[in-house]
Amino acid sequence: MEDKLNDIVVVPMPERLDSTTSAEVEAAVIAALRKGVGVVVDGSRVEYMSAAGVRVLVDAFRKANEQGGRLVLCRFTGVAEDCLAVSGFGSLLPSAGSVEEARRKWQSEAATRHAERLRHGHNAG
Repeated sequence: MEDKLNDIVVVPMPERLDSTTSAEVEAAVIAALRKGVGVVVDGSRVEYMSAAGVRVLVDAFRKANEQGGRLVLCRFTGVAEDCLAVSGFGSLLPSAGSVEEARRKWQSEAATRHAERLRHGHNAG
């Protein structure tokens, strides 16, 4: 269920992201989470998403943060995008329009963190 691209693992979502598929989706996303690896949750195929689907995505994001991983939602549109928006999590969970956009965001974040560490190190000494 996953597609690896260097330091990014793309985990495609099924057409239905609901209570029937949530355990399988959660297992796939959690299995992909590793420190230093970005996980892109590809929602391009999702045609239906319920609150159970949103809950799985929020839990996965929380676990990624706990493990020092990176997770971004990608290509959620239509009903799935509406479900995220209505739940309020659409604006809280990081998202990108493509895998390449996700990669650019992570590279930018890494550069910012590196610059911040250098600045604090310089100011401390």
